[in-house]
Amino acid sequence: MSTQAEAAPKVLISLATYNEAGNLEPLIEQIRQFAPDASVLVIDDNSPDGTGAIADAVAGRLKDVHVIHRSGKLGLGTATLEAMAFAIEKKFDYLLNMDADFSHPPRFIPDLLAGMADHDVMIGSRYVPGGGVEGDFNFKRKFMSTGINMYARTFLGLTNRDNSGAFRCYRVSKLAEMDFSKIRSRGYSFQEEILYWCKTVGCRFGETPILFMNRR
Repeated sequence: MSTQAEAAPKVLISLATYNEAGNLEPLIEQIRQFAPDASVLVIDDNSPDGTGAIADAVAGRLKDVHVIHRSGKLGLGTATLEAMAFAIEKKFDYLLNMDADFSHPPRFIPDLLAGMADHDVMIGSRYVPGGGVEGDFNFKRKFMSTGINMYARTFLGLTNRDNSGAFRCYRVSKLAEMDFSKIRSRGYSFQEEILYWCKTVGCRFGETPILFMNRR
């Protein structure tokens, strides 16, 4: 009987960028502290501040950093779909998506990955015990977030506490079961719609607490 340990999952961490020149390189370096074996995919929407060029420089210096350049600001949803298609094509096991402005602290990455042992989608949640928001989260943002999550539970049948955040890990084999052409959202509503489609292919959902930070 072989005693060789089971191979670790192949992890891709995706970052959609627009004008993140000051954040991108330190963020990738911090990601590598908490997920040293993960690949990183930067999807840049032709940032006027030169984020795309910085991404290329980092990819030339660090192993397993990939860059997709897009023609303009095409929407967060389409960027995430490109990351999902890339993960499927390159046969990754997990796709972990996070914002590129440090609002999603990389120190929570290990908790998301650990939860994938028993789930197909792990959500970094602001609304489970231990989660929260640091800094300025004004009334308007609270009202919008509460309304969005109420809509997702009532009309989409999603029972998660936090359906609107982007800090998530997906099992790529379940993403491959979806027909991406049916997805209509291109902006922030993508976060709820993709969970609905995950539900239709039988995904098991989990949530782990995170602290959402103000962007740098």
